[in-house]
Amino acid sequence: MAGKKTADKAVGRTRGGWNTKLHAVVDGLGNPVEFLLSAGNDHDSVHAVELLEKVRISGSAVLADRAYGARTIREYISEHGASYVIPPQSNVSDPWPVDWHLYKERHLVECFFQKIKWFRRIATRYDKSDASFLAFVYLASIAILLL
Repeated sequence: MAGKKTADKAVGRTRGGWNTKLHAVVDGLGNPVEFLLSAGNDHDSVHAVELLEKVRISGSAVLADRAYGARTIREYISEHGASYVIPPQSNVSDPWPVDWHLYKERHLVECFFQKIKWFRRIATRYDKSDASFLAFVYLASIAILLL
């Protein structure tokens, strides 16, 4: 019965206990566009396409870190008329070119996560349900946009 309680929630067992990952898409100015919650023990790349489906990416450049360099993600981005700026992992046999000058703008994503962690309720995930946690993420994002 205990397994059913967390089956519909974005909570996964990690080394530090139960945890949730917040995935975000930000625009070129670092403003939040879309969010997705996943279990803390899920790999980042598992939910990338699901998150990208929620936004229009045609004609833009998608910047992401090495964890998102899977072929399926790169193909999805290319098929939708966008370019990807994702560095290949060190063990890739056929690395692709990366615009390192443009990749430096990825710090905007990290800056957004730093700003959202100002809100202790998000940083420590006080909310038990996914809906209330995600609602507070949206509320905190609005506050960040207004600052």
